[in-house]
Amino acid sequence: MKSVVELEINAARDRVAALFSDPRNMDKWMDDMEYEPLSGAQGEPGSTYHLGQRDGMWFTATVLAKELPKELRLRLDVPKLEVAITDEFVALPSGRTKLISTEDFRWKGVLSRLMGVFARGGMKRAHRRHMESFKQYAEREASAPIAGTWSRSSSTRNAKRAER
Repeated sequence: MKSVVELEINAARDRVAALFSDPRNMDKWMDDMEYEPLSGAQGEPGSTYHLGQRDGMWFTATVLAKELPKELRLRLDVPKLEVAITDEFVALPSGRTKLISTEDFRWKGVLSRLMGVFARGGMKRAHRRHMESFKQYAEREASAPIAGTWSRSSSTRNAKRAER
């Protein structure tokens, strides 16, 4: 089964890709999942981590490829299921980013395939919910000032506050 979610994010591609590719950010936008590092430089090809539902299944995630800001590929494994994930980041002329997230589920064994048929709708809804949640997170983070930066408008506001 394949699930594809496409959405536009009001943030630059480089920023969106950087936020998305760092697994340490996952708990900031996937409120039903937990992240636990396992091996390697986290978020880099070959690194692994656990990603799991607080009351359910835990996957072992492996970063297969990281070609930022264009693409990120992962594989999630549990004994009876493998999920191949490709996330593409497309720069749009408006300074926005199109995120195309594809999850390809491969069940191992007849019973697992049967369970997959019944779980299909829920898995697609969860995929959509996670990507929508990431969109909100990325737009919020992209609009926040980066620590240590200075802008004329914030300096002017601060000076006016000091005068009062």
